Amino acid sequence: MNLGSLKYSSGSIKDTKRLGRGNASGTGGTAGRGHKGDHSRSGSKRRSWSEGGTMPIYRRLPKRGFTNIFREEVQIVNLDIIARLQLPEISPEILYQNGVIKSLSKPVKILGNGELTEPVNVNANAFSKSAKEKIEAGGGRANII
Repeated sequence: MNLGSLKYSSGSIKDTKRLGRGNASGTGGTAGRGHKGDHSRSGSKRRSWSEGGTMPIYRRLPKRGFTNIFREEVQIVNLDIIARLQLPEISPEILYQNGVIKSLSKPVKILGNGELTEPVNVNANAFSKSAKEKIEAGGGRANII
């Protein structure tokens, strides 16, 4: 059995209301929209954030904190991930191809969590102090691009 083979049981699908088909139908005349008012006429929309006359939630809640609009998002890569790749040369393009980082447009920073066993030349936008020391201690080079 799969989802495509399921059949509807009787009564599982409700008939749609036929609006404006006479007063005896229960939805004649105003077609269930009531008399006058905001949503009685065509063209009005019920927005998901609309709360009628109630003070909206975005005005009721307190505003706190600060958003720095100049914040620069940095993608971090630790040395243990670089060691796992086992490549002599590491660059943002190689990290992107191996699925380590998600974007080439954001800068990459190398952090010093982990150990390198082989010499590796690493090209990145920034390095932590410990990462640079560990790369150079392993015989590699840390190049800022």
